[in-house]
Amino acid sequence: MADQQHDSNSGLTRRKALAVLGGAGGAWLLRGTIGPDSAQAVGTAPAALPAGVTPYQRVYENWAGEVRTDPLWVCAPSSPQQVAELADWARAAGWRLRPQGHRHGWAPLTVAPGTPATAQVLLLDTTQHLTAIALTGSSVAGAPTVRVQTGASMEDLLAQLAGHGLGVTACPAPGDLTVGGVLAIGGHGTAVPATGETLPAGHGYGSLSNQVTSLTAVVWDEAQGRYVLREFDRADADSAAFLVQLGRAFLTEVVLRVGADRNLRCVSRLDVPATELFAAPGTSGTRTFADFVDRDGRAEAIWYAFTSHPWLKTWRVTPTRPFAARTVTEPYNYPFSDNIPKPVAELAGQLVAGSWGLAPTFGQLQFLITKIGLTGDLTDVLLSTGLLRSLLTGELLTHLLADGLHSDLWGPSRALLQYVRPTTLRVTANGYAVLARRADLQWVVSEFATYYQSLLTEYQQRGEYPVNGAVEIRATGLDTPAASGVPGAQPALLSALRPHPDKPEWDTAIWLDILSLPGTPGLHRFCRDLEQFLLRTFDGTRAGLRVEWSKGWAFTETAAWADPDVLGRAIPDSLRAAGRPGWDEAVATLDRHDPHRVFGNTFLDGLLRA
Repeated sequence: MADQQHDSNSGLTRRKALAVLGGAGGAWLLRGTIGPDSAQAVGTAPAALPAGVTPYQRVYENWAGEVRTDPLWVCAPSSPQQVAELADWARAAGWRLRPQGHRHGWAPLTVAPGTPATAQVLLLDTTQHLTAIALTGSSVAGAPTVRVQTGASMEDLLAQLAGHGLGVTACPAPGDLTVGGVLAIGGHGTAVPATGETLPAGHGYGSLSNQVTSLTAVVWDEAQGRYVLREFDRADADSAAFLVQLGRAFLTEVVLRVGADRNLRCVSRLDVPATELFAAPGTSGTRTFADFVDRDGRAEAIWYAFTSHPWLKTWRVTPTRPFAARTVTEPYNYPFSDNIPKPVAELAGQLVAGSWGLAPTFGQLQFLITKIGLTGDLTDVLLSTGLLRSLLTGELLTHLLADGLHSDLWGPSRALLQYVRPTTLRVTANGYAVLARRADLQWVVSEFATYYQSLLTEYQQRGEYPVNGAVEIRATGLDTPAASGVPGAQPALLSALRPHPDKPEWDTAIWLDILSLPGTPGLHRFCRDLEQFLLRTFDGTRAGLRVEWSKGWAFTETAAWADPDVLGRAIPDSLRAAGRPGWDEAVATLDRHDPHRVFGNTFLDGLLRA
């Protein structure tokens, strides 16, 4: 694990600062490719690759720049069969293969940070050729299905579905995610049944993985002595390990069950203070997060650090446009968030240059820009003073108001479910799912918010500002296998949303994330304090804790993904079930289908142990 640790007090390099301040400004663009015969190539290119495979080199860097490597060898398989041929080559040559999509993730599931150019690791870029999407023409339990290769983007998938009047209940907010990447980590959105809501055929309240009816993976065939493509029906016991597999297997395509699209109304509001929204259950005269979830079924709270009023978004199934709502037909409808305003970039630059004490001002600036972009209300701008007032220039206000207001939107689901562009502020994040009874949703939110606020205050009183981003809170249903429509469907064994067999009353997952600029001093220590609180509080008695695979977890005081007790005990135990398949069975199945560990890396070798 030592290769994943770094000094949390070292701040950001200029390169990382540029990545934070301008997502599309160059630092996030792919480095120029370096061919195997170039004088710039580092090391020796992989030899004797299958026919038609051309290797090149690129630096690998993930979303927040925390996982970065030397130039590694990359290729773009032209077909699923070529992936199987590459697996045979890798086994014989002693190399490892890592699927690579849009790199919009945090955890070191693709490669470990600092992987040297000499490592025998070949990245397989799925976004170039493995992108086919087509309706199958058949249905499962009365709902249509779509066959999609795993390099296709979620944006393209939802756009094609929308063209046929189809959609999903929930999905991750970014569009620049591959389907394979979303399935690997159990990607989700936010949705539980609203009061009186009936779920149409083809829809589900859990992760995208739970919509899979069949999948095709590259697996070892002992009888043939080679890697082959094999299709697994959802009722196949082994499919349970592949539905969420953290990159320990290579899926080439899946069939997803989908449903008729439903128009949504997304309302944003900033008038409910955190003390009310996250109040303890039973507090009189409050508008709680659970209240909004009950009413609309879909809610997200974004609570900027050192501010009093979260940005609350709710989505409600609404067949026809309400009079007050603005119609939208395409995704990404929050331009003030998608494109970093100059004052935000400048203040973030001061933070990463060492002025971490500006975190309260940074949070307040983000809140005010959000408020202006949503509502056009300039009252708080007129009342602001000092540095904050100087940042809110007339040019900025004119720009924000010119975009129009965005607090009440209506349209097809994809236009409202996808709202994060690659140009948004690049922050790091921790992530957890708390499984609980729906009736305990507000208790979970209140316990978390109370501790988070007290911990933030404690650090502030010591002159420390480890958080400069936001808290995000969402809720989803669990991965009920019946949502796939396949008789005898298996659960996704490694999904954070897999129902706990010993706790059938736990029917809801509450997702908790804290965002901050990478390199913020004290961030890892803060996240460790919070993580230990979550483990103590949601210990399996009234609620249970699981990690969000794509984010940060297993914190020490200086690093994420590094605490041996969380990695070796807490995480496996959260997915074990007495007398039923769970963590150990999933690990054993993945090992059996890839005994040579072609699809793996050093981090997964340590994490995925039976």
